[in-house]
Amino acid sequence: MSLNLLVLLFLTNLFIYFNFNYISNFFNFFDKPDRKLKKHLKPVSLIGGSIIFVNFIIILIYSRIFNISDLLIEDNYLILLLLLSLFFYIIGLFDDIKNLTPNKKLFIIIFYLSIITLIFPEIRIEEVKISFLNKIYFLNLFYSYIFIVLCFALLLNAINMFDGINSQVLIFTLMIFFVFIYKGFMPLFFISLSICLIMLVILNFQNKVFLGDNGSYLISGIVGFMFIYQYKTFDKFIYGDQVFLILTIPAIDMLRLFISRILNKKNPFQGDLNHLHHIVNNFVKNKNLTTIMTTSLCFIPMLFLMTEIQSYYSLMITIFLYFLILFIIKVKFK
Repeated sequence: MSLNLLVLLFLTNLFIYFNFNYISNFFNFFDKPDRKLKKHLKPVSLIGGSIIFVNFIIILIYSRIFNISDLLIEDNYLILLLLLSLFFYIIGLFDDIKNLTPNKKLFIIIFYLSIITLIFPEIRIEEVKISFLNKIYFLNLFYSYIFIVLCFALLLNAINMFDGINSQVLIFTLMIFFVFIYKGFMPLFFISLSICLIMLVILNFQNKVFLGDNGSYLISGIVGFMFIYQYKTFDKFIYGDQVFLILTIPAIDMLRLFISRILNKKNPFQGDLNHLHHIVNNFVKNKNLTTIMTTSLCFIPMLFLMTEIQSYYSLMITIFLYFLILFIIKVKFK
């Protein structure tokens, strides 16, 4: 049954790939250049997130019909996953269509996450476990509520801000999936979903499709949920500090941008061209090389995670490399 699912998804995505122009024209959902933040030369399809969502739903339906143990998610958690994924996909879709203001978008996200956290207590983190400390930090009801809402809001913004150059977020997501597979957590789910991501990487490099906010938000919802689900149900779970280690580069880039914008009296959620990938691309003048460089930097802390190196050493090395790259580029530009 597992092989049948992989074949089904492969054929589905093969069909999408060879009929992509017809499908994208049928939906007529394009990202148009504005010569400011959007510097592509011609309109590009924004159905990347929709393709991921279709594959995601196929996987969940198939797992329930054929009762595949490697894909089954406990009932309450499954409902939670569907509600989170559907909401993030829809709010991203609205943002792509209506271009919501950063403040309105943030308010909607926090409000929805607050409601979800109240209805589904399973999502809350009451115990924070650090890999290098023989101690558990307990959070009361209020702080566990604030903690999970804040974590999801920051994850959404970090991934969305990291999505600014061809295939960067897609490759980064595939790397996270690789970590889950390496840990032995629901490998079939992540292998299955990787099929459409690999196809989207190809289409994205061909400038035929963008993830859009609908895609980056959907990915954030799925990844965020899976971090929580494995933490609560899986024996070989990824610790809290290790989760941050995996997300170090998007997180530290977001933090740097927030601080920079605030110091310059700008809205911290307002887009600009000062992201890591913009800085690197301005230096190397090659988008594909930029993607290779930034995703390679993202993979370094994940490699550390697979060794016996303590996460705080890995974190310090990764942050040092991040700022070293920025410093070298700044010096070279001078």
